[in-house]
Amino acid sequence: MHDKLLYIETFGCQMNVNDSERIVSLLADCGYVSTGDPSVADMILLNTCSVRGGAEEKVYNRLANLRIYKRDGKKQIIAVGGCVAQQEGEELLRRLPYVDLVVGTHNLHLLQEMVQSAERGERRSETAFIDKEQRLDLFPSIKGESRLSRFVTVMQGCDNFCSYCIVPYVRGREISRRSSDILEEVRQLADDGVREVILLGQNVNSYGLKGESDFSFAELLCRVAVIDGIERIRFTTSHPKDMSDELISCFGDIAKLSGHIHLPAQSGSDFVLKQMGRGYTRQSYLEKITKLRSVRPEIVVTGDIIVGFPGESDVDFELTLSLMEEVRYIDIFSFVYSPRPGTKAAALNDDVSREVKKSRLDRLMALQRQHTREISQEMIDSVMSVLVEGEGKLPGQVSGKANNGRIVNFPGDVSLIGSFVDVKISKAYPNSFLGER
Repeated sequence: MHDKLLYIETFGCQMNVNDSERIVSLLADCGYVSTGDPSVADMILLNTCSVRGGAEEKVYNRLANLRIYKRDGKKQIIAVGGCVAQQEGEELLRRLPYVDLVVGTHNLHLLQEMVQSAERGERRSETAFIDKEQRLDLFPSIKGESRLSRFVTVMQGCDNFCSYCIVPYVRGREISRRSSDILEEVRQLADDGVREVILLGQNVNSYGLKGESDFSFAELLCRVAVIDGIERIRFTTSHPKDMSDELISCFGDIAKLSGHIHLPAQSGSDFVLKQMGRGYTRQSYLEKITKLRSVRPEIVVTGDIIVGFPGESDVDFELTLSLMEEVRYIDIFSFVYSPRPGTKAAALNDDVSREVKKSRLDRLMALQRQHTREISQEMIDSVMSVLVEGEGKLPGQVSGKANNGRIVNFPGDVSLIGSFVDVKISKAYPNSFLGER
């Protein structure tokens, strides 16, 4: 009997990428192997994200497009997971009779059973949130293909309830995994040949603050750093209000910790930050950036910016641009504000016109392109430690990520894959570097 084929599309954040890896691992036990071709798949699963406006309709439209593969009586399973699944639930089954499964963000542990039901012709939706004690035991491990870099979930959910953000409503409240479970998972990954781990959570640096763990996120980083075989540690995503001095000091004390941090500001205006419910000011954010650079001078910073939030004036927007000038991000994710149903900001008057939002986004992106270009040029002739992960863009090249998270291509043999190599940077591109050993 041949393997059944699974086609999976992943939308949105790294949490979803990690969930998709877990889905592939779970369904391997049901006889499924991955394919990149939906037309031959026995099962299609969309792992969705609802952070940005219009996400629900985009998913409905994509499902309508995928319906063509279920014609001519083909017994193909179509499933929806992730945040839109959590948000829409039974409505997906009601509106789309060709969808078989809807699995919410707390219900991946039911997926094997749900797929077996679908193979018998049953349609099913599971979107109930489960309590903390159950969730602590429901972090399925990832099996299968060995990789050099792996995500490790350390916490889930969010208790911040930023006024624009739907994450607490579709991912649930914060919960931290037991430190012993995390460290055991990292040890197992190291034994399997993993060299880099990326500690993952919606608000990763709030790990342990609610009492589930016996120590802080900074202490967790220290424990991971002493595990043999793990040579580099990253983490994402951080909330500035929980970026403690203890955690900042880790960038000076832990050599294995990557020289990159993703620290979303969202705005440079105190008025807008207050409206967003972010819990920090422009000044306190900049102070954290200064402290980070005092302990790790070469650290690179990425971030998130929202433009056109309700009430954002021209002055507020100029404050965001000036914040960017002070921080000098190497890259950002930038978004036009769109109201998300059920959030506090959805009740505000969305008084910034579409034209103004677009104009502000264009200006912001142009400034960021300038900063990315200038910072990248400053790195030419520097030497970076690169974890070689695969073949490069051109024949005779290999490629990997530098300690600061940037992609580097350089001449080399595939025998270097899995090694850390010192590379001198010779040329900068918008999203990568060219170098030589």
